[in-house]
Amino acid sequence: MRIVKDGYPFILGAAAVTVLVGYFFGLIAAVPFFLLILFFTYFFRNPDRTPVEDENILYSPADGTVMGVEEFFDEEYLNAEAKKVIIFLSVFNVHVNRSPVAGEIKYQRYTCGEFVPAYKKSASFENERHAIGIQNNKMKVLVIQIAGLLARRIVSWVSLGKELEQGECYGMIKFASCTELVVPKDVEILCKKGDKVVGGVTVLGRINS
Repeated sequence: MRIVKDGYPFILGAAAVTVLVGYFFGLIAAVPFFLLILFFTYFFRNPDRTPVEDENILYSPADGTVMGVEEFFDEEYLNAEAKKVIIFLSVFNVHVNRSPVAGEIKYQRYTCGEFVPAYKKSASFENERHAIGIQNNKMKVLVIQIAGLLARRIVSWVSLGKELEQGECYGMIKFASCTELVVPKDVEILCKKGDKVVGGVTVLGRINS
């Protein structure tokens, strides 16, 4: 278990406030701020996960709950009929995003937007979002990080042209959010609405070839 580097300013800031409040107002007054330290430490956790590499499967890019599986025509990256798996992340889920497949980042786009609650359907179109398109010799997939009502910043640790390993961490969304996985229509989806998924562990799709 590791702590994401982006969490240290929150943890250390809460620790500083805890010490100051405890010094000037007593230990009881500092308790809420100490609990905040624990929350930030828990939220920014990054569990060690080493998925078995398999070019015929797609791992979940995030921890959370599947809010839906849809078919549509993707105009952003695949330019073809596609399937989309929508995953909602609560504040209690791990918020680190992982690559569902191995491949090269061929597309990257950050879009400013609103902060509609992430579980709402309109969040996909209205909210701040960051999309990366990954390509390998089997297929192209699109992973989209979408900010929510509490999430105010999407963090990316990668850039165009980077080669990602399957299950590799590439970014996170700070606080409650949503992640979407867009895959070719011929990929068999192995999850359904309401399923709990774990990033880099749960198999969301399979190529039947």
